Amino acid sequence: MLSLQRNSHNVIALNNITFEFGSRALYQDASWHIKPNERIGLIGANGTGKTTLLRILVGEYKPNEGTISKAKDLKIGYLNQDLLSYQSDFSILHVAMEAFERQNQLHDEIEELITKLETDHSDAVINRLSQRQEEFEALDGYNIQYKAEQILAGLGFSASDTHRPLSTFSGGWRMRVMLAKILLQTPDLLLLDEPTNHLDLPSIKWLENYLNDFEGAYILVSHDRYFLDRTVTKIVESKNQDLTIYAGNYSFYLQEKAVREEIQKGQFQNQQQYIKEQEKLIDRFRAKASKAKMAQSRIKALDKLERVENVQQENASVNFKFKFSKVSGRHVMMLEHINKAYPGIEILKNAAGTIEKGDKIALIGANGKGKSTLLRIIAGADQCEGKVNLGHNVSKTFFAQHQLESLHLDNTIIEELKNFAPEYSETEVRSLLGCFLFTGDDVFKKIKILSGGEKSRVALAKTITSDANFLILDEPTNHLDIQSVNILIQALQQFEGTLIVVSHDRYMLDNVANKIWYIEDQLIKEYPGTYAEYEQWQERRDKEKKDIVPVVKLKEEKPVKETSTAVQEEQKKNLKKMQSDLQKLEQQIADLELQKNKVEGELSLPENYSDTQKLSRLNATYETVKLSLDSISAEWEQLAEKIMSVEQ
Repeated sequence: MLSLQRNSHNVIALNNITFEFGSRALYQDASWHIKPNERIGLIGANGTGKTTLLRILVGEYKPNEGTISKAKDLKIGYLNQDLLSYQSDFSILHVAMEAFERQNQLHDEIEELITKLETDHSDAVINRLSQRQEEFEALDGYNIQYKAEQILAGLGFSASDTHRPLSTFSGGWRMRVMLAKILLQTPDLLLLDEPTNHLDLPSIKWLENYLNDFEGAYILVSHDRYFLDRTVTKIVESKNQDLTIYAGNYSFYLQEKAVREEIQKGQFQNQQQYIKEQEKLIDRFRAKASKAKMAQSRIKALDKLERVENVQQENASVNFKFKFSKVSGRHVMMLEHINKAYPGIEILKNAAGTIEKGDKIALIGANGKGKSTLLRIIAGADQCEGKVNLGHNVSKTFFAQHQLESLHLDNTIIEELKNFAPEYSETEVRSLLGCFLFTGDDVFKKIKILSGGEKSRVALAKTITSDANFLILDEPTNHLDIQSVNILIQALQQFEGTLIVVSHDRYMLDNVANKIWYIEDQLIKEYPGTYAEYEQWQERRDKEKKDIVPVVKLKEEKPVKETSTAVQEEQKKNLKKMQSDLQKLEQQIADLELQKNKVEGELSLPENYSDTQKLSRLNATYETVKLSLDSISAEWEQLAEKIMSVEQ
């Protein structure tokens, strides 16, 4: 890790940079100094230059004006969407371990020297082998495979997956391997562009924990508000060709921005009033020859006046009346005795579930558990054993990313919607498109020139204008910025029909769903509440499982002539004591984890950032608790290993 004194140097400094695409300036005279260990969320509407800025930081793009300075020997890890195209026939474990470039070189050289030593016993070969082995050990080379396996496991790969070639995985899973490789490089500065796009909820939570322990600086571009809240302590907003910095997480940014905008609005109104008064005086003075000089002086003063910009209204509100030609009956869908399996994996076994009118269901869980399969079964896009009964007067529509391919590329945006939903007037269609950030002449853009995010918005607008009273949504927030996610949430809140949605965006789920479905033991399980309530219930459930200490049964002792009954009794007594000590350590670990979570919660409160003494005390407490937790966890591992060796 790069050694830089905290807050005394910059990792990277952008000074008065201007960057232009053709005649359009994405940044104009913008500056940004990134310090060691900073945890930054880079936000902004789509098209404001966030990804471009990351490419400037890594040196892929050069600014038209301004300077960039970097710390010496700075190591940057950059996860970007271009990595989706990376292919390899090596196993994913091999690809992830490519991160350890020097260790791999040493490993190959050591193997060659060992082979050479079979025929050449010279001091030169022995000394060289000894040197390489010492360096390999100093670089922790013997643990690199374990580290790679741990990170791949955290990102959702099973032990058997690690030996499969990268080329056999889908794009989203390949992106996870690329993320694992970048994390294993332990860069000084980590740049992650939409890292949660290809992760399920357990993997997102794992990444949150990993980043909280990361020792370098990182910059995250993400539309996931909860993810930003739990990982960053500074927000940088890309807007109006400039960068605005807020000291806090995303929730703090929203509060602080509202305060700043209120002040700016007042300044703008006061200045406008002042300008009107001055203009009245100027008009009055112009009429009198004796006052003409004074009028000219005031005109010059107004020309030099630095104008305060009015606050731009960004939060579009959705006010759209959904039209159903028919209203569904009480039971929208009933699933009975559902069985679904693929070669080598059973997804659902005798599963059942009922969707009722007005349900807004979030279908959640880890990838590979069958969420998308179940969603396709509900949509009628996948076959299964059992009964799938559609209720009375139910009309459904299915949104998935492949729906983007069904857009008519030669249509304009407004043509696409008018042709799809002729029952809506042009005014209504324009109003809806305005909610999805297509205003003015934007509606006449051809579909074929739109970005992935813009196409997603058009496809979502089509889904909403469909005659369906039952919406089936698969990852609708992918490729959407935070503003577009907010619009989708408002639309779904106003939707009076029934919906089921798969998404990793916890903010959206928490604001839309009134019921949670998850797949466990090949069955469809239901939690009757919001996502936040479900998370709290799941945390309590997990804690209760941890608190139940399994009774360790002594293995039946094989008859050994040399071992007396007295010795056996002594061994049992020692084992019982060790198990008791293990339970005490587990309780200490649980107590320390609670303390750690409590301090982390206090550290995340915006009001504590302004109190330097309190912040210092909290940081000191956090470090003490973390050290104690690490020490006791290590002690627990040693004792657990000892117990296992005695039991064998």
